[in-house]
Amino acid sequence: MEQYVIKGGNPLVGEVEIGGAKNAALAILAASIMTDETVTIENLPNVRDINALLEAMAEIGARIDRTDAHTVKISGAFVKDVPVDYESMKKIRASYYLLGALLGKYKRAEVILPGGCNIGSRPMDLHIKGFRALGADVEIRGGAVAASARHLRGSHIYLDKVSVGATINIMMAASMAEGKTIIENAAKEPHVVDVANFLNSMGANIRGAGTDVIRIVGVEKLHRTEYSIIPDQIEAGTFMFAAAATKGDVMVKNVIPKHLEATTAKLLEIGCEVEEFDDAVRVVASKPLRNTQVTTLPYPGFPTDMQPQMTVLLGIATGVSTVTESIFENRFKYVDELTRMGAAIKVESSIAIITGVDRYMGARVSAPDLRAGAALVIAGLAAEGITIVDDIYYIQRGYENFEGKLRGLGAQIELVSSEKELQKFRLKVS
Repeated sequence: MEQYVIKGGNPLVGEVEIGGAKNAALAILAASIMTDETVTIENLPNVRDINALLEAMAEIGARIDRTDAHTVKISGAFVKDVPVDYESMKKIRASYYLLGALLGKYKRAEVILPGGCNIGSRPMDLHIKGFRALGADVEIRGGAVAASARHLRGSHIYLDKVSVGATINIMMAASMAEGKTIIENAAKEPHVVDVANFLNSMGANIRGAGTDVIRIVGVEKLHRTEYSIIPDQIEAGTFMFAAAATKGDVMVKNVIPKHLEATTAKLLEIGCEVEEFDDAVRVVASKPLRNTQVTTLPYPGFPTDMQPQMTVLLGIATGVSTVTESIFENRFKYVDELTRMGAAIKVESSIAIITGVDRYMGARVSAPDLRAGAALVIAGLAAEGITIVDDIYYIQRGYENFEGKLRGLGAQIELVSSEKELQKFRLKVS
């Protein structure tokens, strides 16, 4: 069982390069099989979720040519099995994007209800509502969502709540429906825009992505394209917060600063210096961190995927802070692990009340999900002594070479898989 072992106390200093956005890449990979021609996707993050989806796509007949770690060529001309295999799909939540892609192209799809991190209820009701509005018959049977239609027809769809997944799934199916579709109360996240741009590069007709009203005129077929995925704003934010937690000075490169505005605003509020460049941000944390209040909201609000990292920062800030989680109800499961390291946090319903402590102390902790796992690594980097993080396969789902990038900034962190390697690390840093 692999673990991260960390000797805390070193300020992170230097430059780090951010990879492609996992959440955009998953939807774009699914959408790539909507044409029979070959699609080339660049700036692909080499992480577990991506590899699991590519494996599942290969099993249904897609031709996958991984030309290098960050580039893939995909041909959907040979897709034959519309029911998508359970073993591959249960690993990742984003398997549901194959529903919209297959329904759009073949007018039928069947995908196992998805897995991923257990951070709360993420129902499929809005996806199903959208597919039905386009004229599909949809049912849940044997743990799978099955959708079929003789014809998909454009429709006016109002989403009862903002949902990134439903917005993207409906957008994919509607791009090959007959006539016009309008999606109101659509999600505005950068990866929604990236998927729309990708589909448009294949010949789709989508307008308004990035606003709350998306207009789509269906087309009969899509064609080949070459496309580069946007930088990952959550990976970028994670390194920005790691710099702040360790009193460091880090240049985070290959980012779109506009996508990081909510993250940057909170860093400025708690006393960090943030300098923006065309495609980079520099975070300097030379002063004590101050308390603040945070509420997670859909984009452009503060992202729920940065909430655990924010809580780690506020745990060592002066005074009392609050973090309100308005997206997922199970997102505070990591708090028990953080208290092992000396944090003073009380959770009441969807609000964490955080009383800042002077420092964290190294401990053995377990990652309950992807972003919380990264947050516990940040706590370990800021802590006194040695921290061991278990269940790091969650972290590897969404961060490529996390430990290597951190070491490049001066962190003392190793990936170990045995007690012998653990003891070797302890001797090295003692």
